[in-house]
Amino acid sequence: MTIIRVSAICAMMALCWLLIPSPGFSAGERNLVRGKQLYEKYCLACHGPQGRGDGMTTLDPPVADLTSSDVLLKPDSRLLRSIHEGRPNTAMDAWQSAMSEEAIRDVLAYVLTLPR
Repeated sequence: MTIIRVSAICAMMALCWLLIPSPGFSAGERNLVRGKQLYEKYCLACHGPQGRGDGMTTLDPPVADLTSSDVLLKPDSRLLRSIHEGRPNTAMDAWQSAMSEEAIRDVLAYVLTLPR
């Protein structure tokens, strides 16, 4: 093979590698129905039906807009920790006593499907 052809093959393989989902979890692997039910039970009052932080509860500091790029650019591990342990200096409760690790992952998977 020529060097150009080998380079083209390597470039195509690298591009394919970038398109493969990360080894984390994808929404399809989680239980989205359960995630939605848990979101509606525990999160909707503050974060609102579309996750925009416009729920019935008014807090200071304001509730996070879960559809904002500020939130979406955080790694899943950070978002899971926020749900699990809560957020200091905010009204965000720790949900570790109310939800299992799997349930928290289902909630996050559902949140990641909310319209942007």
